[in-house]
Amino acid sequence: MTSSLPQPVDAGLVPRFAGLSTFMRLPAVSNFADVDIALIGVPWDGGTTNRAGARHGPREIRNMSSLMRKVHHVSRIAPYDLLRVGDVGDAPVNPIDLLDSLRQIEHFYSAVHRAGAIPISAGGDHLVTLPIFRAIAKHRPIGMIHFDAHSDTNDTYFGHNPYTHGTPFRRAIEEGLLDPKRTVQIGIRGSVYSADDLDFARDAGVRIIEMEEFTALGVAGTIAEARRVAGTGPAYVSFDVDALDPSFAPGTGTPEIGGITTREAQQMIRGLRGLHLIGADVVEVSPPFDPTGGTALVGATMMFELLCVIAEAQAQYRTIASERRTVVTD
Repeated sequence: MTSSLPQPVDAGLVPRFAGLSTFMRLPAVSNFADVDIALIGVPWDGGTTNRAGARHGPREIRNMSSLMRKVHHVSRIAPYDLLRVGDVGDAPVNPIDLLDSLRQIEHFYSAVHRAGAIPISAGGDHLVTLPIFRAIAKHRPIGMIHFDAHSDTNDTYFGHNPYTHGTPFRRAIEEGLLDPKRTVQIGIRGSVYSADDLDFARDAGVRIIEMEEFTALGVAGTIAEARRVAGTGPAYVSFDVDALDPSFAPGTGTPEIGGITTREAQQMIRGLRGLHLIGADVVEVSPPFDPTGGTALVGATMMFELLCVIAEAQAQYRTIASERRTVVTD
């Protein structure tokens, strides 16, 4: 049966290399109210402290997302048959003004949020998650499932700068946007600046699963722990591609060896089915460091995995909410 909801361009009819480049080859949408899930690019890496290039991530992820098809091969979730999904373009940014970029990104996502659309984004460096949180979590703190090699809860860099891709979640906790007791970080590893680098996060209540513990728990145990921590309240998924071993995703600014495999990452995202997920992002894809396009393909695939679980969860959540309203009305 033909769906009345927006659908990707069929690669059997139009070659993947032809036509307008959009996320998943979906329609480009200008009115946020026309979609239930908004796919968004944030082409900005002004918070990067060393190897820049993630500003080019959204464009290359769009290109590689042409390889995604309509139905998930394991879960059989067909996200485009559940909700209206479209590419609403890129958040506006200012490449030479960090604070202005944070304001512009927040303003853009506030409009998306007011329209009732759920954002799934491609960064950009990890600082872009902070203005997204300022837009969608200003009325109550949210939980987070965070895949990363780094905790991103440092305080300041280069003297007194509080805004870099290593600080977003410390700021989010301080601003009351992120509930640390409903936050789990998976894949943390690598050398640190100081022995107390993770003390702020741990003292605040963040559940940190370093790679050594992930290896001991395995995928199933890690999923169970992530679900326990996130609970039943609204939660966000933030996926930094440096959570993966650089053999799978070399195109990133701060690679750390000894990481998660792409297969393990896919399994963990699938294990989040049924949680109350209100948004997600895939960040730190830096195409200049991987001209093969492989890391951008990883980013596109993780976006599709996230899209599937979020579309299913939101469809179920909206059905339950509608049924409750009907009962109250009756």
